[in-house]
Amino acid sequence: MRTAQIALNFLLDDQSAWGSDWIWGCPLIVLTVMLHVLCLGYLSQKAILIHGRITGGRSGTAAFWMVVGTTALLATLLHAIETSIWAVAYIFIGALPDLRSGMLYSLGAMTTYGHQPVYLAEKWQVMGTLEALDGWLLFGLSTAFLFWLIQEISPHHRSGRQEFAEADRRESIPKVSDLNPR
Repeated sequence: MRTAQIALNFLLDDQSAWGSDWIWGCPLIVLTVMLHVLCLGYLSQKAILIHGRITGGRSGTAAFWMVVGTTALLATLLHAIETSIWAVAYIFIGALPDLRSGMLYSLGAMTTYGHQPVYLAEKWQVMGTLEALDGWLLFGLSTAFLFWLIQEISPHHRSGRQEFAEADRRESIPKVSDLNPR
């Protein structure tokens, strides 16, 4: 209990340079990561379903590219929504004056590009670094998801995986002639 009080006093103390940044930044990270995971889960279900309907169980290169391209576009839009959540937070706390500068700064921080002439108020600068950390997490999740999707619906990978599984199964079953010593 005493440790929690010390931590809260540190975060809420006006002398602490990072207190407000962490109080706002950590919940925003949790919110955007949860949103990201939920939306990617939904996208994965729909992408597999749509790919199956288009191909009818057969491999199809055009369907593969259409599903991967659409999913990548939707993942990009998801990143834009998450960036706008941070931008609105910056405006709400008074770190930036308007939505345009909020989006410009937030896109730079989220992607770690950071070459815009827009800066957070000094009190909130650590929050920008926390957003960059959030960007790493979100882009990592998107990368893993897209890699999985490509593996899952690739016309060459799926048929090859089934052929290799069948060959492995045949090789693992001993032949009767191998069991009978003569």
